[in-house]
Amino acid sequence: MTDTAVPTTPAVVAKLSFLDRYLAVWIIAAMALGLLLGRIIPGLDDALDAVKVGSVSLPIAIGLLLMMYPVLAKVRYTETSRVTGDRKLLIASLVLNWVLGPALMFALAWLLLPDLPEYRTGLIIVGLARCIAMVLIWNDLSCGDREAAAVLVAINSVFQIIAFAGLGWFYLQTLPGWLGLETTSAEFSIGAIALSVLVFLGIPLLAGYLTRTIGEKTRGRDWYESRFLPKIGPVALYGLLFTIVMLFALQGDAITSAPLDVVRIALPLLAYFVIMFGGSFALGHQLGLGYAKTATLAFTAAGNNFELAIAVAIGTFGVTSGQALAGVVGPLIEVPVLVALVYVSLWARRRFYPDTVS
Repeated sequence: MTDTAVPTTPAVVAKLSFLDRYLAVWIIAAMALGLLLGRIIPGLDDALDAVKVGSVSLPIAIGLLLMMYPVLAKVRYTETSRVTGDRKLLIASLVLNWVLGPALMFALAWLLLPDLPEYRTGLIIVGLARCIAMVLIWNDLSCGDREAAAVLVAINSVFQIIAFAGLGWFYLQTLPGWLGLETTSAEFSIGAIALSVLVFLGIPLLAGYLTRTIGEKTRGRDWYESRFLPKIGPVALYGLLFTIVMLFALQGDAITSAPLDVVRIALPLLAYFVIMFGGSFALGHQLGLGYAKTATLAFTAAGNNFELAIAVAIGTFGVTSGQALAGVVGPLIEVPVLVALVYVSLWARRRFYPDTVS
């Protein structure tokens, strides 16, 4: 996808479908519904968490797969070589995701939660879990580069398996020790991380690749993109809303039982998402990447893999721990903030890249 090939409009809502047009409303409603279900139905959280895929609840796993498949089916895989040859984009993404992102979350956690070590540790874990799932939705809604997003998500997945445990040790033990701060011991299962990546990226990625390859060979690209993709496209947003309802139903009690703690945790998260997105977008613009790649760079740097962060926090510190609560608050803040940033991104496109708007 190139900048000139991306379909968009000068007005964000002008040509959006009914579901897309009121996305922020549906997401807020889904969050509220999930919290309500978790509070009024006794034992619902235990029932939802009874069956798992790896360390993630089966209903949430189903929602994630439904959410990611249509987006990955839209990727033109024959054009990914264009992305892998863009060294500026790849290097910028690696630095933002694996150097600046974790360091920023570490700094914000210590600055804003110096007296709350459990929440602080949970936020640091969130900062280490780079996004491999929901970022594809935000990127697509913002008219980012789908092929670039697929490549960057794949790179994040590989680095997640290789680097997560080592970075956890560095930011929880080594760096605090160097700075004379309190250290935290934690063990991370590389196998659990690898399984999470394999299931939540590998399965929809393979399905999307096979769907496009077979569809184009049997019916042609025009039919595939003009007839087939519009039919499956809404499934991604249905999957997103279903995932949000299930996630907040599963963790609703933890959120609603400690509202003041949620506010304390929310402040560094809010600062993190805004700083990472704004800084990454500015960097992409400065590097001359064009709108589509700049938006992709910004969303892949700002998003986090909250599913993995929650699973790691629960597996390491327990389901009732402060670390787990910090992980749960992650999507509570991330989802509405990144939805808002989709609109900010589209505004920036009209403001700074008017020649790419059709």
